[in-house]
Order: sequence, then structure tokens, then C-alpha cells
Amino acid sequence: MRRVTITLAGVAMAALAGCSNSGPDEAGGGPLAVLAQTATQAVTQAGGASRAEGPATPPPSPEQAAAEALRVNPGPLIQAGFEGLGRNQIMAMTGQNGAMRTYMTPAEEALILRDGMLVGTRGLGRDLSVAEPGTERLIRAGQSGSGTRIMRYLSGDGLERPLQFACTTAPGPNPGVIVESCEGHGTTFQNNYLVQGGQIPVSRQWIGPGLGYVTIQTLRP
Repeated sequence: MRRVTITLAGVAMAALAGCSNSGPDEAGGGPLAVLAQTATQAVTQAGGASRAEGPATPPPSPEQAAAEALRVNPGPLIQAGFEGLGRNQIMAMTGQNGAMRTYMTPAEEALILRDGMLVGTRGLGRDLSVAEPGTERLIRAGQSGSGTRIMRYLSGDGLERPLQFACTTAPGPNPGVIVESCEGHGTTFQNNYLVQGGQIPVSRQWIGPGLGYVTIQTLRP
């Protein structure tokens, strides 16, 4: 299958210019088990190198981690860079319901995407319960316009609190990039999408005030 070759760093620079009908891994052989095994092997190898040769081997770069994940896991994969958390994660698809896909880490941190559009998070803390982007049609069509985006978050009392933002869309500085600029509740944010045939293989999207931005790159569709 064709892979997107734009790097996470490239998307960040461009930004500056359960929904599942599948069950969890069974018998330890699903996508999460493969990712967990790969991570364990990397830690073990680094530890062995440290004991035998002195200084520990530096952790793999995002590009190296992506290449290894693609080698060992045949299923759909994404790479997510959580700017507020200061880390990158390889995430495997664990379930799909129509256009909605759930991607998860071995630690059960999840992103829920609809053809590349972020619509929810789980297990990260300060999660986005659900997003209702009224600008989605404009974004996928690569058109300028305006719309309302509603972001729903669970508050400390267990109730869902909706935040409504007024958003506009416009072509970005690079071909194929659409910029969504939103404001409301004293907050402004800007989402950047690379759109190809209505799909969003690379993006930088705002999760919320607690988690900030996540950069998402499709490694294998």
C-alpha cells in the first residue's frame, strides 16, 4: 500500500506558515500485542547494550519507530505527536465502525478518527468526549467558508460540557493544505489538514485546553 511520506516535523512547519465494532486483542496476537512486544524488545535491547557497552542506546527517532512498526504490524497504523505531552506514539487500529476508526496504544490511550478528522480521545486525561465539526464538509472539499465547531468534554462532576467555537476555513500556504481557524470562550486555535481525495492523511488538530495539539500522520491506511 502507498504510504504518506510527509514527516511530523514537516506538518508542524506547515501549521506555523469508541467507535468500534471490533473486540480487543485476542490471545495476545492482535495489533496492540504486536506494538507492546516491539516496545519491550526495544527496551530490552537498549538495556543489554547499556550493560555490555556502557552508555545506553538512545531511544529511536519517530521515523525509526514508524519504520519498525510498519515492519512488524500489517494493520492500519498512525503516528501521533502529542505536543502538550511531549511525546510521539505509534497507534494501531483496534476497531472500525463505518468511517470511524479507533487507534490505540498498548497503554489503551486512544484517538478516534473519522477519515482522518479527530472526533474523540480516550485514556489521555482531560479527554475530548466528542467533536462536532460543522466545517468538515468544507475542509474535505478544500473550500473556504465558515461554520460552528462544538467540542464536548467531561467535567469533574461527570457531566458533558459543550464548548462552541466559530470557525473559518481557507487554503493554507502549501498546496493541498486547508487551515481551520476557530475562536470562542477566550480561546483561539488553528487546525491544519492535508487533504487528498477527501481523506486527511496528515494533520495537526487541537484536542482541547488540557492536551493542546496532536499531529497525526497515517503510516498505513
